[in-house]
Amino acid sequence: MTSSPHVLIIVQNLPVPLDRRVWLECRALTAAGYEVSVICPKGPGDPAYQVLDGVHLYKYAPPPQAEGALGYAWEFLYCWVRTALLSVKVRARRRFHVMQACNPPDTYWALALLWRLGGVKFLFDHHDLNPEVFLSRFGEPKGVAGKLQYRVLKWLERRTFRTADRVTSTNTSYQKIAWTRGSVPPEHTSVVRSGPDTTVMRPVECVDELRRGGKHLVAYLGIMGPQDGVDGVLEVARRVVFDRRRTDVRFALLGFGDCLEDLKKQSTAWGLDPYVEFTGRVGPEQITRYLSTSSVGLGPDPLSPLNDVSTMNKTMEYMAYALPVVSYRLTETVVSAGDCAVYVEPGDVEAFTTALLDLLDDAERRARLGFEGRRRCEAELDWRPQAENYVAVFDGLTGFASRGPFPGGRPELGPGTDQWGNKMIDVSDDAALRAFAVTRTGE
Repeated sequence: MTSSPHVLIIVQNLPVPLDRRVWLECRALTAAGYEVSVICPKGPGDPAYQVLDGVHLYKYAPPPQAEGALGYAWEFLYCWVRTALLSVKVRARRRFHVMQACNPPDTYWALALLWRLGGVKFLFDHHDLNPEVFLSRFGEPKGVAGKLQYRVLKWLERRTFRTADRVTSTNTSYQKIAWTRGSVPPEHTSVVRSGPDTTVMRPVECVDELRRGGKHLVAYLGIMGPQDGVDGVLEVARRVVFDRRRTDVRFALLGFGDCLEDLKKQSTAWGLDPYVEFTGRVGPEQITRYLSTSSVGLGPDPLSPLNDVSTMNKTMEYMAYALPVVSYRLTETVVSAGDCAVYVEPGDVEAFTTALLDLLDDAERRARLGFEGRRRCEAELDWRPQAENYVAVFDGLTGFASRGPFPGGRPELGPGTDQWGNKMIDVSDDAALRAFAVTRTGE
């Protein structure tokens, strides 16, 4: 193919560009010479259609929050129909050659089959394990209804795998599931990790007011769902403030999700509001400022069939900002962070609290872990090699000789000012990065 191929990306879980992985994929494809359209739900204030950085965004009003099996079934049906109708609208503007669906849910294989009649290839971007989500939330099903729901989820997953021309997985654990449970030929799978773009995610000078009078700021960044363990962050905060009497520590919980309002109520009930801040939905500027000011980033995800084999984006994002990490010991978290994090056995909240305070009281250790984490992020986890793998999959599907996702080469990472006016740390200089890692607290 010599003309620019058109790729349609479907995502239901988050709006774009808020979905960082999908937005990075969009930017990689457009930089390589592809045309990209996205269908996704609207975020607050989003228009139904816009072109952002060359990407055509088609958005529909999201359904009300689902409750129970019938609620989730209605949500999936509503989103599927709205997406199908918008895909016709995308096709009316210009024919697309590849359709990429990102899960959850595992329902868009049926739409892919319809568009296959028009010669469209299907790529499954494997973000989540829906059967494991079910097990992590509800446990092994015992009743007839639960067993039926679980079987339906596994059937939908199999259909997605078998319909896909190619599968991109976020880690090798997911890739092995594509081979074994999905019967996908290994040569039709690729690992494309959701690594941070370290040329963009880089620390800036601390913003002292974010500590709200404390010496240390401790951060959690991510979705706040039942399986994410954010209630455990509040339990750690309660022990830090009241049991250990450390009133010099503040906690910032960045993100949103099904549990956010319940978490706020729990914080108030425990008297933690002077010490815990809920920011709600945050964008790149807030993430940069909070993670550059924090002393430690938290990985509270409990051990579960889902979490143990899932890559936690927040871990790598902490590392990109030279932020040391305390996390429960999960298989893929250890793969991401290596020796650049402090690990605690899953479920041991007291040990987690102790590990956090020990790290807060050891500036040199924090500096070493932060420095090594940033360097590991650049060398092994960075988005740039992942983007090359990702674009290569599309080149293979379409026969297009793309120019690659980074035709301009790697930018310099010296000192300067970012687009929001923050003074960036010279991460190209070891001494400057180490100095930042040592002095980032309010001491």
